[in-house]
This record gives sequence, C-alpha cells and structure tokens, in this order.
Amino acid sequence: MNKAIVVAKWEYFEKVKSKAFLLGLFITPLIMVGMGVLPGLLAGKEDESTKIVGVIDATGELFEPLRQRMERYTLSKGQPNYILQHIAVGNTVDIAEAVAQADAKVEGDDLEGYLVLGSNALNDSVMEYRSKTAGDFRLINRLQDNLKNILSERKFRERGIDPAVMNELRVALDIKTVKVTKEGGEETSFMKTFFSAYVFLMALFFLILTSGQLLVRSVLEEKSNRIIEVLVSSCTPSELMMGKVLGLSALGFTQIGFWALIALASTAKFGTSALPPANQMLLMLVYFVLGYLFYSAIFIALGTPVTTEQEAQQINGYLVMFLILPVALVVPVMQQPNALWVKIVTYIPLMTPTFMALRIPIQMPSLWEIVATIVIMIISIYFMMIVAGRIFRVAILATGKRASLGELVRWVREG
Repeated sequence: MNKAIVVAKWEYFEKVKSKAFLLGLFITPLIMVGMGVLPGLLAGKEDESTKIVGVIDATGELFEPLRQRMERYTLSKGQPNYILQHIAVGNTVDIAEAVAQADAKVEGDDLEGYLVLGSNALNDSVMEYRSKTAGDFRLINRLQDNLKNILSERKFRERGIDPAVMNELRVALDIKTVKVTKEGGEETSFMKTFFSAYVFLMALFFLILTSGQLLVRSVLEEKSNRIIEVLVSSCTPSELMMGKVLGLSALGFTQIGFWALIALASTAKFGTSALPPANQMLLMLVYFVLGYLFYSAIFIALGTPVTTEQEAQQINGYLVMFLILPVALVVPVMQQPNALWVKIVTYIPLMTPTFMALRIPIQMPSLWEIVATIVIMIISIYFMMIVAGRIFRVAILATGKRASLGELVRWVREG
C-alpha cells in the first residue's frame, strides 16, 4: 500500500501542477454554465435589424390586419421589427407565379421569408411560411399567433359576438407546481429539477472524461517510452494500478471540490435555491463516487491494452456515449420517473448512477431500490476492478499489435 500511495502522490502532484489542469479548473465551469444558460440567452436576444417579410394573400382580407398587428413589434431603437411587403394580394392571385417571384427575392436576400395564404386560408388550419432557413421560431410564432387571433375574431363577428368582450372574458392562469413529500409540500419547477440532474451529469461527465483520458494517456506514454518496465521492477502491477486510480481520483475530486465551492459561493451571492435538499445531495454524491469508480475500472480494462492515441480516443468516445444518453432522456424520465423501462435501465450498472441522479430530484425512489442499486454498483465495481487488474498486469508490458477480444478474455481467466 505504501508503494501505491507513492505512485498516487506522483500522479497527483505531476498533473495538478500542469497548466492544462489549472486552466481547466476555471474554463470547465464556464463551459457548463454556458451550455445551460447561453442557449436560452441567445434564443431570447432581440433582432438587431428590421426584417422584411413578404405575404402572398389569395383571400385579399388577411394582409392588412396582419400588417397592422406586426407593427407593434419594435427594436430597441424604436424601429419596426418587421415590415410586411405584399407580393400578391387578391382573389385573382396566381399562387405558382407569386411563389416563383417570392423565391427569387428570398434567394436575393430582398426578403427574410414570406407567408403563403391560399384562397381557403380563412378556413384552413395550416399555412405555409417559406425562407432560406425556416429557423426563426420567434417570427414564425408571432405570425402564427396574430393570424390565429385575426381568424378567431372574424368567426366571433360572424356569430354576432364582440371580439373585445371575448378578450375581456379570457382568464390568465398560471399553475404552480408543488412537490409532495413526507416533510410537506415544496414548491418546485422543471428548471430547478433539471438543474439538479444537469449539474450531476455534467460533473460526472467531465470528471470521467478528463480522468479517464489522463489514465489511458499516462499508461500509453509510459508503455511507449519503456518507463513502465522500470516502474514494474519497483512495484507490482496491482500497486501501480491502485496508485494511478487513487492519484487521478484525488485529482478529479480536487476539480469537483473547487467547482462545488464556486457553486456555493454563487448560491450565497445571488440567493438562488437551485440546489436540492441535503439528503438528496448526499445520496447523489454516493452514486457519483460509485459511478466514477465503476467507469475508472472500465477505462483501465479497455484503455490499458490500446497502443495508439487514436485507439484511446475511440475508447473514450464509446464510454462517453453512455454518459450523454441520459441527457437526451431527461424529459421522458421527468414525466414518468417510475415507468417500467426507466426502472429496468436503472439496474444496468453503466446507467445506474446517471438515471438515479435523474430520478432522485423528481421523485425519491423507494428504499429497496436505493439499496438494490447501491449493492449492484458495489458488486459491479468489485468485479470490474478484478477484471481491470488482471488485464492491467499483462497489458502494461504488451507492445505492438492491439490485443484482440479473445486475448483479453484469456488474460482475465488466467489472471
């Protein structure tokens, strides 16, 4: 154990003094915050210049009221946000000819896009907006909402109902979500629940990605320089592997500790309450440590036999996919945290830490599920550490061609 600690200290202090590590301490939180906040800020940013939008109106009745309603949107300098330009208006419009004319204007950047209102637009529920990108959701939503209101008011008048009265009778409603717990009701929201799981997933993602890559590259470099032979002559492969895991784990948890201090300082500064309760944080920390140890063992087992940097990157890519998958399933898991498929996936060791991190802030799983998943993770870590140790003992001295799957299985059996 003394030799393992010596190796751990060397790995830790050698990496913690590097410029890349010190730079990552500050850049990684900025990336995490940027990924969570920046898209929303950019999506909510107002336009910087007036947009000209064309309209083909075969009804002859919708262009003018739509133009008047779109005039209420202005830029920060007081200029109109949108100018509606009629391309063809009236019941004698040739739609095909007008579309060809409008397409040419869009291609020439004379129009941001244009709206096609056919002769049945007064009764149709689907209309067409054409542009180069079709990705300006703010413009499309504003056109859609205003057209919907125009058509609704027309129908009110046809039935002898004053649209102004209908607007007065409309009720604004906001549903506040309250999470029911044994301790009582607690107001919550989708963003607060998502943020708790997001921080866990991103922290585990960056920790495993950085530590795993450092572990594989460290072994790869020592193998290529033949330093590994000198190290093994001074300590056993098991001591070397344990030392590397301990050293890089300490390095990773140093990162997480530093980021946690930044999060606590931000919480105290801005008075935000986005952090989950203490019992949830403690339980998520348990899964965080278990998940990290499990993935570290996998990195050792699959990363040690590689012979090139390209192979190491491929291994990292495959493992990262399992960490990214839960991010894509955040919404369905939040909607049905106790669904059968969610519970089944939760018992797969590769997915257990991340899926439990999603479920805990939404609805605390039952005690037996928590105990069962923790036991599964402990058994899986023990098994993977044995497998990793046996592969490590042989692979650190193996050079030349990459080991095949059959050879890896033989090393595990004979170890």
